[in-house]
Amino acid sequence: MAAITARFGKFEADKHTGVAIIGLICGVITVLLIAQAIQDPSEFFQAFMKAMGLGSVYAIVALGFVLIFKATQVVNFAQGALAMIGALFVSFAVADEHIPLTTIPNPLMQIGGPYWFRWFLSVLLALAFAALLGLVLERLAIRPMIGEPLFSVAVITLGLEIFLRVLANDTVKINFRSLEVPWGTDGFTVGGAFVNWSYIAAMITAAVCFTAVFFFYRSRMGVAMRAVAYDQEAAMAQGINVGRVFAIAWAAGAVLAAIGGIFATQPPIAQTGAVQVETQFIAFRTLPAVILGGLDSVQGALIGGLIIGMAEIMAGQYLSGYTDVLGAGYPLIVPYVVMIIGLLVRPYGLFGTPEIRRV
Repeated sequence: MAAITARFGKFEADKHTGVAIIGLICGVITVLLIAQAIQDPSEFFQAFMKAMGLGSVYAIVALGFVLIFKATQVVNFAQGALAMIGALFVSFAVADEHIPLTTIPNPLMQIGGPYWFRWFLSVLLALAFAALLGLVLERLAIRPMIGEPLFSVAVITLGLEIFLRVLANDTVKINFRSLEVPWGTDGFTVGGAFVNWSYIAAMITAAVCFTAVFFFYRSRMGVAMRAVAYDQEAAMAQGINVGRVFAIAWAAGAVLAAIGGIFATQPPIAQTGAVQVETQFIAFRTLPAVILGGLDSVQGALIGGLIIGMAEIMAGQYLSGYTDVLGAGYPLIVPYVVMIIGLLVRPYGLFGTPEIRRV
């Protein structure tokens, strides 16, 4: 018993030492960023807004991961494919004169009024399609696996990712699909700093998504979802329809993935404004934010997304002079470094729920 106590005490001491070291590193980085902000405020503000835009996109996609994980305890590896398909559907709705694979005229093309109105209608239609696709995937591939090992369910989501990605990639490779967003790559200038409208759109969308989830969790279905996340068997014993909760979680996760896919075609992630093969990678770029914030935490998705976005952009902005040492792609590595450091301090994420095991 004394040996166990001693080992536990050593573990706690090592943990506190790690926290102190990481706190020191964060303090030094904060001081350096403040110095850069004082030296060139416009450059810092431009990088800050870019980081907030990127972090908002990460937060939206991370929220989709979290909602599905909270309901099913499974990481959905198909989020990237769902993101690409959602963005692809927007391009079909806004650019094609006919419904895909048919000769039926596209009814959205017949709608009058300003272009932005038709574009937002196309987005709403794409999100409805994404929700329907999420429901179908959950009903056909996930619900039959209720009660089966979680690893098997995760492998199924990986199979769905590959199937949907190959299907979408064939379409993307044939046609370079533009989303024709109303704001394009335009922006505005504040004190010499250029801010793209896509950054503002991403931040507003993230605020709307998280506010909607906040109120949803206080609804009757939201309470049921939280009960299922806490204990599926107990929730079933109380008469909660677990299958319905799974379906809603997958539909919501697919919608959030589609939103992330739309923004993945815009600055600061891409400059083309079009769906391409790289669009699918938004889910894998978001994983550090999900893990850092905590797989089962909504607020963790928001904070984790903003932290990872800030780290990636600030590193790209102020360490660009060291590419001969760090390599040209070092900004994409920074999120994983931040994730590893965070997990060393909080193994379940900043806001994740620690798993208590009886030994």
